[in-house]
Amino acid sequence: MRKIVIALDGYSGTGKSSTAKEVAKALGYIYIDSGAMYRATTYYFLENQVDLADAKSVENALSNISISFSGNQVILNGDDISNDVRTMRINENVSAVSAIKEVRVAMVAQQQQIGQERGIVMDGRDIGTVVFPDAELKVFMTANPDVRAERRQKELAEKGIHEELNTIKVNLLDRDKIDSSRAESPLKKAEDAVEVDTSYLTFNEQVDKIVELAKGIIHAG
Repeated sequence: MRKIVIALDGYSGTGKSSTAKEVAKALGYIYIDSGAMYRATTYYFLENQVDLADAKSVENALSNISISFSGNQVILNGDDISNDVRTMRINENVSAVSAIKEVRVAMVAQQQQIGQERGIVMDGRDIGTVVFPDAELKVFMTANPDVRAERRQKELAEKGIHEELNTIKVNLLDRDKIDSSRAESPLKKAEDAVEVDTSYLTFNEQVDKIVELAKGIIHAG
C-alpha cells in the first residue's frame, strides 16, 4: 500500500501532538514530534547557558546535541528529558530558540532524514511549508485561545505542573506572535493545507477527520 507523509502544523494548544500520535497509530505510521526536538534543544541551551546572540556558541552547542525518541520518551544525549521539556521554563524560551536560523537548519535536516522513507506523521509549525513541502497531506490546526489555554493547563496538571490559566494564555499568545513573525520559517498555513478548527471537536473527532483525509489520499494513489 502507498505510504505518504502527513504534515500537521498549527498553533500551540490545538492538540497537534496528541492528534498526530493517534493518527500515526491508526495508520501504522511512525510519529515524529518535531516540537520536542526544539524543546530538547532549548533545554540544552538553558542548561549550558548558551548565548543565543552568539552564533559561534549556538553552532558549537548544536554540534553537541543528539536527539532521539524511544516510545514517548524524548532522549537528549542519552538522557530521558521527557518531563523537563514540558515545563513553563521551556515554554517561555522555546520560541526564541526556534527562531534562530542555525537551530532550524539543524532540526530540519534531521527531520527530512527521518522522513525519507515516507509513512510518517510529523507535527510542528513549518512541516508543510519548509520541512516537507511535498507532503501528500497537509493539515493546519487552529482553536480558540481560551480553549487552547485550558487544554495546556490540563496537560501540565497531568504532569504535576500547576500554572494559572491567564499565565498560560498570555504565553500561548506571545508564542503565536513570535512564531508567526519570525524571519526564519514562520508559522503559516501552507496554500494546499486543509484547515481544521479543533475548538469544538472532541479528540476522537479530530483524529477521525484527519485519518479519513489520509485514507482518501492513500487509496486514491
